[in-house]
Amino acid sequence: MTQRDLRVLPKTHLHLHFSGSMRHLTLVELADKHGVRLPDALRTDWPPELSAADERGWFRFQRLYDIARSVLRTEDDVRRLVREAAEDDRADGSRWLEIQVDPSGYANRFHGITEFTDLVLDAARDASASTGIEVQVIIAANRTRHPLDARTLARLATQYAGRGVVGFGLSNDERRGTTSEFAPAFRIARNAGLLAAPHGGELCGPATVRTCLDELGAGRIGHGVRSVEDPDLLKRVVDAQIALEVCPASNVSLGVYRSAEEVPLRELYESGARIALGADDPLLFGSRLAEQYETARTVHNFTDPELADLARSSVLASTAPPETQQSLLTEINQWLGAPAPVPA
Repeated sequence: MTQRDLRVLPKTHLHLHFSGSMRHLTLVELADKHGVRLPDALRTDWPPELSAADERGWFRFQRLYDIARSVLRTEDDVRRLVREAAEDDRADGSRWLEIQVDPSGYANRFHGITEFTDLVLDAARDASASTGIEVQVIIAANRTRHPLDARTLARLATQYAGRGVVGFGLSNDERRGTTSEFAPAFRIARNAGLLAAPHGGELCGPATVRTCLDELGAGRIGHGVRSVEDPDLLKRVVDAQIALEVCPASNVSLGVYRSAEEVPLRELYESGARIALGADDPLLFGSRLAEQYETARTVHNFTDPELADLARSSVLASTAPPETQQSLLTEINQWLGAPAPVPA
């Protein structure tokens, strides 16, 4: 029997970075429009071959990301990016998108972090209206910058709590900075009711996940796959239902695992972990949300009921209000209840 279409499986998308969500065609068009020279890895040899197993590899990854970010020069460019991210998510079955952005990286071109955040949130509202999926924002601090900068961003995020900003994150190379030093920033965000959603347990091992839980009050962990290396920690994550934003394509592209088969998705699932599959940076990794579910199916042998479980987990891990979550859970049950198409 033919398997059900994963692109119509209702789901949420909780791990998507702002510039990394850009379509490759959009990158090329905006680069040509603004006279930005793209390296071959972002033009003719796309998607690039990447690895962040060492600092040199991470530097190359970050350089490509920074070049991609540099093509966003105008308000229309930003609006196009957000609208297309929502359109692509809708095509992949997503009904709720939480896109992550560090306004500091765009402040110089867009007159400051507040002005840029206003623009992104307005673009998100427009994209929600035009696509029919809800687009929310997570403000993220950068581990390579001073923790005081993170406090500034946390205060910024609190100004928009309940008005399009749903969480506060911490991204970039886990091997840089001291995670615990960002605790005051996360305290500010949590006190305003924002979800704490830092990255951890990807490039570094399970100790980073523990620090995110103990020091940052994480309610969700970006990646977190290496929790499997510490059974006690994994049990704690499972018992507390701390969702893990697992991004299989990213894990392989960045050299966390050598192959898709090595990503411990099956082990995490069977442990009872709440998993939300994400695409991370489709522009650099070459695959979007539905393809992460396809990897679960074809590489890790997830059945349709198990794939529906993953979709349910993504819904329950989201910041969507209870009524939205319930509606999506009903749709997932309907997807699973529908017969798979019979080959012609």
